[in-house]
Amino acid sequence: MAKVIGLGGVFFKCRDVEATRAWYKRALGVAIDEYGGTSFGHADSAALFPQGARTIWAPFKGESDYFKPSDSDFMINLMIDDFDGMLDHLKAEGVALEGEPMIESYGKFAWVMDPDGRKVELWQPVESNPAT
Repeated sequence: MAKVIGLGGVFFKCRDVEATRAWYKRALGVAIDEYGGTSFGHADSAALFPQGARTIWAPFKGESDYFKPSDSDFMINLMIDDFDGMLDHLKAEGVALEGEPMIESYGKFAWVMDPDGRKVELWQPVESNPAT
Protein backbone atom coordinates (compact mmCIF):
# COMPACT_ATOMS: atom_id res chain seq x y z
CA MET A 1 0.00 0.00 0.00
CA ALA A 2 1.20 3.52 -0.73
CA LYS A 3 1.91 5.56 2.38
CA VAL A 4 3.05 8.97 3.54
CA ILE A 5 6.83 9.02 4.09
CA GLY A 6 7.37 12.50 5.48
CA LEU A 7 6.26 16.06 5.83
CA GLY A 8 6.70 17.89 2.55
CA GLY A 9 6.07 21.43 3.73
CA VAL A 10 4.32 23.87 6.01
CA PHE A 11 2.21 26.50 4.27
CA PHE A 12 0.34 29.22 6.12
CA LYS A 13 -1.39 32.55 5.70
CA CYS A 14 -0.20 35.70 7.46
CA ARG A 15 -1.30 39.31 7.81
CA ASP A 16 1.88 40.79 6.32
CA VAL A 17 3.90 38.29 4.30
CA GLU A 18 7.01 40.46 4.01
CA ALA A 19 7.03 41.26 7.74
CA THR A 20 6.63 37.57 8.59
CA ARG A 21 9.47 36.57 6.25
CA ALA A 22 11.68 39.31 7.69
CA TRP A 23 10.94 38.21 11.27
CA TYR A 24 11.75 34.54 10.57
CA LYS A 25 14.98 35.62 8.86
CA ARG A 26 16.02 38.07 11.61
CA ALA A 27 14.84 36.19 14.68
CA LEU A 28 15.44 32.58 13.68
CA GLY A 29 18.00 32.77 10.88
CA VAL A 30 15.70 31.23 8.26
CA ALA A 31 17.29 31.77 4.84
CA ILE A 32 14.51 33.06 2.58
CA ASP A 33 14.87 31.82 -1.00
CA GLU A 34 13.79 33.32 -4.32
CA TYR A 35 10.31 31.81 -3.91
CA GLY A 36 9.75 33.56 -0.58
CA GLY A 37 10.16 30.52 1.66
CA THR A 38 12.91 28.10 2.51
CA SER A 39 13.72 24.46 1.90
CA PHE A 40 15.17 22.47 4.77
CA GLY A 41 17.23 19.55 3.47
CA HIS A 42 16.66 16.32 5.37
CA ALA A 43 20.31 15.45 4.79
CA ASP A 44 21.39 18.59 6.70
CA SER A 45 19.55 17.68 9.90
CA ALA A 46 20.45 14.01 9.58
CA ALA A 47 24.14 14.93 9.29
CA LEU A 48 23.96 16.72 12.66
CA PHE A 49 21.59 14.29 14.39
CA PRO A 50 21.77 10.92 12.56
CA GLN A 51 19.55 9.19 15.12
CA GLY A 52 17.64 12.16 16.53
CA ALA A 53 16.49 14.15 13.49
CA ARG A 54 12.90 13.40 12.60
CA THR A 55 9.63 15.09 11.78
CA ILE A 56 6.84 14.63 14.28
CA TRP A 57 3.20 14.52 13.21
CA ALA A 58 0.87 14.65 16.20
CA PRO A 59 -2.80 15.59 16.51
CA PHE A 60 -3.74 17.25 19.82
CA LYS A 61 -7.12 17.36 21.56
CA GLY A 62 -9.08 20.53 20.87
CA GLU A 63 -8.90 21.59 24.52
CA SER A 64 -5.09 21.25 24.74
CA ASP A 65 -3.28 24.24 26.23
CA TYR A 66 0.04 23.29 24.60
CA PHE A 67 -0.29 25.91 21.84
CA LYS A 68 -1.20 28.73 24.25
CA PRO A 69 -1.05 31.69 24.29
CA SER A 70 -1.65 31.31 20.55
CA ASP A 71 -5.22 31.00 19.35
CA SER A 72 -4.02 29.19 16.23
CA ASP A 73 -4.99 25.56 15.83
CA PHE A 74 -1.44 24.60 14.87
CA MET A 75 2.10 25.21 16.05
CA ILE A 76 5.28 25.11 14.01
CA ASN A 77 8.21 23.10 15.40
CA LEU A 78 11.57 24.09 13.94
CA MET A 79 14.67 21.97 14.48
CA ILE A 80 17.73 24.01 15.52
CA ASP A 81 21.43 23.16 15.65
CA ASP A 82 22.62 25.21 18.63
CA PHE A 83 20.14 25.66 21.48
CA ASP A 84 22.20 28.03 23.63
CA GLY A 85 23.33 30.01 20.59
CA MET A 86 19.71 30.40 19.46
CA LEU A 87 18.60 31.58 22.90
CA ASP A 88 21.42 34.15 22.93
CA HIS A 89 20.45 35.31 19.44
CA LEU A 90 16.77 35.65 20.35
CA LYS A 91 17.68 37.70 23.41
CA ALA A 92 19.95 39.97 21.33
CA GLU A 93 17.10 40.46 18.82
CA GLY A 94 14.65 41.33 21.58
CA VAL A 95 12.50 38.27 20.93
CA ALA A 96 10.85 37.12 24.15
CA LEU A 97 10.61 33.46 25.03
CA GLU A 98 7.18 32.06 25.76
CA GLY A 99 7.62 30.21 29.04
CA GLU A 100 10.83 28.64 30.27
CA PRO A 101 13.10 26.49 28.10
CA MET A 102 12.79 22.78 28.75
CA ILE A 103 15.23 19.89 28.52
CA GLU A 104 13.74 16.44 27.95
CA SER A 105 15.32 13.08 27.20
CA TYR A 106 14.54 13.62 23.49
CA GLY A 107 15.70 17.21 23.16
CA LYS A 108 15.85 20.82 24.28
CA PHE A 109 12.85 23.09 23.70
CA ALA A 110 12.04 26.79 23.74
CA TRP A 111 9.05 28.70 22.39
CA VAL A 112 8.46 32.09 20.77
CA MET A 113 5.48 33.76 19.14
CA ASP A 114 5.75 34.83 15.50
CA PRO A 115 4.35 38.15 14.23
CA ASP A 116 1.02 36.51 13.38
CA GLY A 117 0.50 35.08 16.86
CA ARG A 118 1.55 31.51 16.04
CA LYS A 119 3.55 29.67 18.64
CA VAL A 120 6.86 28.40 17.28
CA GLU A 121 8.57 25.57 19.10
CA LEU A 122 12.34 25.44 18.74
CA TRP A 123 13.79 21.97 19.18
CA GLN A 124 17.36 20.71 19.34
CA PRO A 125 17.19 16.90 19.14
CA VAL A 126 19.24 14.74 21.46
CA GLU A 127 21.48 12.28 19.75
CA SER A 128 20.74 9.40 22.12
CA ASN A 129 22.17 6.67 19.89
CA PRO A 130 24.98 8.29 17.89
CA ALA A 131 25.65 6.72 14.53
CA THR A 132 29.05 5.12 14.16
